[in-house]
Amino acid sequence: MQKPKQFYVVVDNIRSLENVGSIFRTADGLGVTKIFLCGITAVPPNDKITKTALGAEKNIPFEYCKQTWRLIEKLKKSKIKIVTLEQSPKSIVYTKFNPTFPLALVIGNEVKGVSKKVLEQSDIVIYLPMLGQKESLNVSVAFGVAGYHIIK
Repeated sequence: MQKPKQFYVVVDNIRSLENVGSIFRTADGLGVTKIFLCGITAVPPNDKITKTALGAEKNIPFEYCKQTWRLIEKLKKSKIKIVTLEQSPKSIVYTKFNPTFPLALVIGNEVKGVSKKVLEQSDIVIYLPMLGQKESLNVSVAFGVAGYHIIK
């Protein structure tokens, strides 16, 4: 499969080091161009990230950004489409989304989700339908589902 061009991931305030590692590993499988780790999100090197990333943190370029909203402003000025994975009133189901590149996929905090300010800055918000009792998937799992749809 050919890698998509300019596919970025913005990790907004993810608490779990293991989730960060899983995101790196999935990003490697997706051919992601770069990961932006924002806010409270930890950065490699870190033993817990490495344990779940299995070395993928060495293959994917990454950058730390303190404020996600400032990064989004910068990406938008570079003509990168901002797609946020979140349940909100303006969300569309991910299967209805037709990606165009360059694109940055924003994924958010395990409990609070993506901040309201970042949601407002987004060009489009997508969600994964939940058919069971729970309202959401683990953030790294949700990223994998949405990410593979984006590159298909």
